[in-house]
Amino acid sequence: MEHTPTLTLKPGKEKSLLRRHPWVFSGAVQKIDGDTQNGDIVHIGDSHGNILATGHFQNSSIMVKVLDFGETTIDRAFWQQRIASAVDYRRRLGFFDNADTNVFRLVNAEGDRMPGLVADYYAGIVVLQAHSEGMHREFGTFVEILRNLLGDRLKAVFDKSAATLPDGISTDGYIFGQEPEEWEVLEDGNRFVINFFEGQKTGFFIDQRENRHLLRTLSQDKRVLNTFGYTGGFSLAALHGGAQYVETVDISKKAIALCDRNVALNFADAPHRGVAADVLQYLDQIDNSFDIIVLDPPAFAKNHRSLQQGLKGYKNINQKALEKIKTGGLLFTFSCSQAVSRDDFQTMVFTAAANARRNVRIVKQLPHATDHPVSIYHPEGEYLKGLLLYVE
Repeated sequence: MEHTPTLTLKPGKEKSLLRRHPWVFSGAVQKIDGDTQNGDIVHIGDSHGNILATGHFQNSSIMVKVLDFGETTIDRAFWQQRIASAVDYRRRLGFFDNADTNVFRLVNAEGDRMPGLVADYYAGIVVLQAHSEGMHREFGTFVEILRNLLGDRLKAVFDKSAATLPDGISTDGYIFGQEPEEWEVLEDGNRFVINFFEGQKTGFFIDQRENRHLLRTLSQDKRVLNTFGYTGGFSLAALHGGAQYVETVDISKKAIALCDRNVALNFADAPHRGVAADVLQYLDQIDNSFDIIVLDPPAFAKNHRSLQQGLKGYKNINQKALEKIKTGGLLFTFSCSQAVSRDDFQTMVFTAAANARRNVRIVKQLPHATDHPVSIYHPEGEYLKGLLLYVE
């Protein structure tokens, strides 16, 4: 039987594992047994020799992502159970039988007890994205399991891990089946063209689906500005909600071109304008005619080292939007930075509102969608923070 290396923790460093937190940081490790390579399965033991957990090794600040607590054999049967549990969760929530939506998250890393793996379902194509070498090694097994679980619902599997793993480990492309470079999906009745090779994340920002639906219900006869609009998810939601006029702004000309295509796919003559521009500069130039503004920027704070600079960036765009929005307007504002806590985000918005000298009410907290479950033992998984604000 093959020997599984053991990482021994420093005395007292086992407390987070006993609380079932799924990460082991490098600073907690006293010694590593054996010739351990990135992606290997390892056991984690306390200073007394007790095995506490089993996971994937990575020579980085998060040294082990825990797959199970205790001394567990990680084999095909283990993966079968975990993926089946994730699929069953989505079945129970009705995602496989929704006539208006055929794109959703199938596996959400720690939230589905598979840290290091994201899997998204796009109308028959599953996009796998590994955030650890250990998960990427298992893609062949995952394809077999997905084919068994999904049957005819699965047309192809795409590996989208080139940007999330060290250079040379993965190349984006199909690993099962072969489909066109572009693919059409349906979200909340809206048609979208997805480019898996060029698209951000796995091709689409699935996590905002329920927030887009909320915008749809509030857009009747409103003028809506969608900033950092990417391919127009919020814009289509507003248009389908009966918006009087929608403007989409993104610095990427490619994103705006795809946004315009998506609008044309759904409407013959929509009251919509796509603008390729820097959002902060654009907000400087507009008047106070927008009833609703959406701020959905990229992650300004990639990690805790860049937290303060990231919060400053968030404050600047929120302050400018609050200065420019119409009296009685609604601001949808978000941060997708895991390093930014909910308290950090709300404090930042408070500062922006005070600087803008506007009276602001919090209408609603805006988390990610229900197909993105969060483990109660891993609150960091709640990466998307959002607020719906009423501005006087």
